[in-house]
Amino acid sequence: MSHIQTIDGLLMREMVVAGSALLEANRTEVDALNVFPVPDGDTGTNMSLTMQSAVREISAKEYLRADEACAALSKGALKGARGNSGVITSQLMRGFAKSLGGAETINPVQFARALKAGSDLAYKAVMKPKEGTILTVARVIAEHALQQVEQNPDDFEALFEVMLQTGAEILKKTPDMLPALKQAGVVDSGGKGLLYIYTGYAAIIRGESVEELLKHAAAAGTFVDDHDAIKDLTYIYHIAYDLSSLKEDCGNGDVDFLKRRLNRIGNAVSIQGEDIPYHVHVHTNNPGSALEFGVELGEVTGVEVENIAATRRAKQAAEAPAAEESSEEVDENAERKPYGMVAVSLGDGFSKIFRDLGVDHIVEGGQTMNPSIDDILQAVKHVHAETVYVFPNNGNVILAAQQAAELATETVYVIPTKNVAMGIAAAVAFQPDADGKQNAEHMEEAAQHVKTATITYAVRDSENNGVTIHEGDYIGLSNGKISYAGQDIDETVDELMNSLMTEDDELITVYYGSDVTEETAKKLADRIAENWPDCDVECLAGGQPLYYYLISVE
Repeated sequence: MSHIQTIDGLLMREMVVAGSALLEANRTEVDALNVFPVPDGDTGTNMSLTMQSAVREISAKEYLRADEACAALSKGALKGARGNSGVITSQLMRGFAKSLGGAETINPVQFARALKAGSDLAYKAVMKPKEGTILTVARVIAEHALQQVEQNPDDFEALFEVMLQTGAEILKKTPDMLPALKQAGVVDSGGKGLLYIYTGYAAIIRGESVEELLKHAAAAGTFVDDHDAIKDLTYIYHIAYDLSSLKEDCGNGDVDFLKRRLNRIGNAVSIQGEDIPYHVHVHTNNPGSALEFGVELGEVTGVEVENIAATRRAKQAAEAPAAEESSEEVDENAERKPYGMVAVSLGDGFSKIFRDLGVDHIVEGGQTMNPSIDDILQAVKHVHAETVYVFPNNGNVILAAQQAAELATETVYVIPTKNVAMGIAAAVAFQPDADGKQNAEHMEEAAQHVKTATITYAVRDSENNGVTIHEGDYIGLSNGKISYAGQDIDETVDELMNSLMTEDDELITVYYGSDVTEETAKKLADRIAENWPDCDVECLAGGQPLYYYLISVE
């Protein structure tokens, strides 16, 4: 029988801190399970930031009662929730806390019932729940937890053993439930992240400390890569990859030599791991050499490449106007205007376009950086309008926007825009003389008429949607689905445009990213105009990181 009979508020806090710490220590691994082989996998990051917000809230004071600690856990997770995975995690915590209202301490039976309540609420929060996701993992864990406490209602250690065992088993089965996971050869990332949280909980129940839990990570030399803390960017490219196997004639001495070679071409060098796989990290101006050094030793997977300077420019451009907006104090007693608009945007060009279209507040974020529920909620409040329209501009932000709308005192319409091109079309469709619901319908209809092509690059070998993809290929996504991969960017664009264009199309807009020059973008736009002479073609700076082009067709 477990030496812990009940969980009070202080013990619950320790569990949450441990779960959050273990998730953060394995965040990169969870991010790498992204189904699409594109450079913006962010499930682990979103879940970790959500849990860090929960930790801040539950640690704000010493909650002795379990129900008060769980209420703080729920509040913090909800405020900090970002991305679909983060929002679902917050709903798991919210349902868990609601079930425990009035409980001074938690016994195993109450804990299991709270897990089930959390799972039920999370399913309700998603409009079209899919099996093979974090929802499935949470549900199966909760169902087996209930079965376990029926047999043994007093043993927390046995309860967590069952939770982790059944969680691992159902996680392995997720590729059989979702074809996209099977094609990518990965398990569900959200489910993996949830298991790390529960593993942290279990460690505390077993009497382990957070330090013991993270001992292996510390021994491996955990490296924190804080780009914002770098004042002078001597080296502008962030390169990270896993050295997943070594050639027969290579050993640990060669790995040490790799570290010395990387130090010659950059800084912030880190090689984590005591054995295969090794996680390699460097900041350099020669990304090709950094990868070549690794390939010389063995197989390289999970490649991440980021232009730190470009990302910083985009962030600073987005933050500058946002800072001006937030510095303007809102007079709650002042009369509210009838309508207002909020848009999520990443890239100085896109942010400027939205402001020119009358959008009142820009929330920084998007494809590579999802804003939290609280970020969106505060933006809605700042607009100070009776009715506010929110453009999430990313499929991974829609759920957070919908949760913010539920919490807002204003009337909020979330227009389900999946990219900035759809958001721009929605903003253009605003009619000041129409009523709130009519405007929302007009905006959504306008957004749905937009077709999009996006071009980025592959971070690993994979097969997706019938397309064979090699690491480093240009990837073309048609309306969010991978449809082409190749080594020539012009060819990738041509293939995408051929699949999108119809005789009814009239306007093509090319939005180029931070890594593309204006001259290069205009040459591409001119070629598109030649190929489709009956369409008007515009070329505008979007400033988005990681994605070379976003092309809209209307």
